[in-house]
Amino acid sequence: MLRPRIPVNPLPTGIVTPLVQPTPTPGGVDLHHATASPVCGHDRTPAAAPVPVAPSRPTVQLTPGSVVALAAGGGAVVLVVGAVLVSMLLAVAITGVSIAVVAVVLRLLIRDMQKGR
Repeated sequence: MLRPRIPVNPLPTGIVTPLVQPTPTPGGVDLHHATASPVCGHDRTPAAAPVPVAPSRPTVQLTPGSVVALAAGGGAVVLVVGAVLVSMLLAVAITGVSIAVVAVVLRLLIRDMQKGR
C-alpha cells in the first residue's frame, strides 16, 4: 500500500518543515489522514519582510571602455533599425509602382477591347 508523505519544504523565514510520517493504527487501518491534519511545527503568521539596505554607491560603474562599448552598441542598433525601416519603405514603394503599372496596362487593354467592337 502506498502512503503519502509530506516533503520537506524550506520556508522564506528559514524554518524547515519536518517530514511527517503517518502512524499506523492497530488492525492495519490508517486513520491518520481522516482524523486530523499533520502538525507542521510552525506558526502561520506572515514574517516581516527584511528591509533592503540602500546602496551607498551607484550600482552601475561606467569606465571609459564601457562607455565606448555602449556607444558602439547604440550606433549598431540605430544602423540595423534604419536599414530595416528603409528596406520596408523600399518594398512599399516598389509595390506601389508595380500596381500603378498594372493599372495602366489594364486601362490600355480595356480601351483596346472597347475600340475593337
